[in-house]
Amino acid sequence: MNSSFLAASQRITADVFVSRSANGTNQQHLDAAIQWLTRAHDNSLDGGVAYGYCLRGGGWKPSYVETSGYIIETFYDLAEYRNEPALAGRAKEIADWLMTVQNDDGSFSNDHFEVGQGIVFDTGQVLFGLVRAYLETGEPKLLESAMRSGQWLADSMDQDGAWRRNTHLKNIHTYNTRSAWAMLELCAAHDAPEIQSAARRNLDWAITQQSEGWFENCAFRPGLPPFTHTIAYAIRGLLEGGRLLSEQRFTDAATASAQQLLKYVDSKGHIPGRIDTDGNPRSRSCCLTGNCQLAIIWYKLFQQNKNLEFESAASRAMDFVMSVQDIRTSNPDTHGAIKGSHPVWGKYTPLAYPNWATKFFIDAMLLREQNQKAPA
Repeated sequence: MNSSFLAASQRITADVFVSRSANGTNQQHLDAAIQWLTRAHDNSLDGGVAYGYCLRGGGWKPSYVETSGYIIETFYDLAEYRNEPALAGRAKEIADWLMTVQNDDGSFSNDHFEVGQGIVFDTGQVLFGLVRAYLETGEPKLLESAMRSGQWLADSMDQDGAWRRNTHLKNIHTYNTRSAWAMLELCAAHDAPEIQSAARRNLDWAITQQSEGWFENCAFRPGLPPFTHTIAYAIRGLLEGGRLLSEQRFTDAATASAQQLLKYVDSKGHIPGRIDTDGNPRSRSCCLTGNCQLAIIWYKLFQQNKNLEFESAASRAMDFVMSVQDIRTSNPDTHGAIKGSHPVWGKYTPLAYPNWATKFFIDAMLLREQNQKAPA
């Protein structure tokens, strides 16, 4: 029997019949996730990070440019956390590979959608990794690559601050605030006033898309309710943009959205995977990636203002993800990985363990540990 088919059958059966709480310590769950993310890197054929492991369609998938970019940051964070230089070596290997697939104009593509055409979001996410690798190594070629990406992003933006060209599925996306945040990280590492000005314009535009905490144009396609994954992308871009620009209005906008989402976290930490712009839950399944991303935002807001509601929501959201993370299976392809959705057939990356779900789980768990160690 095909190994991925067997794993799918076992996972579906477990999601139907098994209800359990986290079956290990925080450290055990974190260690299992780290082990899986390194496996995703090892299962690439070129130095990037494999898209993930798919229960439908043949196991491990090729490297995914977009998420390989921001996984660089996670590997560098883990290298410091564990005092393991080999993890920093992984980060550098990914950065070196990304420079080989950069387009001549400085952008990065997703060839699954448009071969050779740069995409704003993908370029922004790679930019995070290029900047971090430059800060860690000081190599001029990394800065040069990052500057070309940042300039392409600035040049692709319309004057009002929105990106309408070179976008995923050719739609306008409020969650591209995350690309604006990447541009600001570049400007923090190297003075680039034009790029900084463009990033600020995008965050200004994003605020015009917000009403009572919800964002228009925040789904992958017009007319669909957004996943918590993309809602969290939009919030995080504003939150970090506010920090880097010392602009309280961006921080306030992010906080307003984060506050709205608190009421959707149930006692076990389940959050509906989709919520529409009127605040209506539109999914029974949970987008586990969104849970982890929202937990990161809530943990960061708790660090800022000590509002216990944020800490409680973050911890419950992560408890839920841990409860459906399998750290007992003997299958190394899924051991410690985070599914796209729970149950596994949910609408967000169904029947798959995408690499970014585990990346955001690790990031959130590192923050959780940091908060638990902080003095009251």
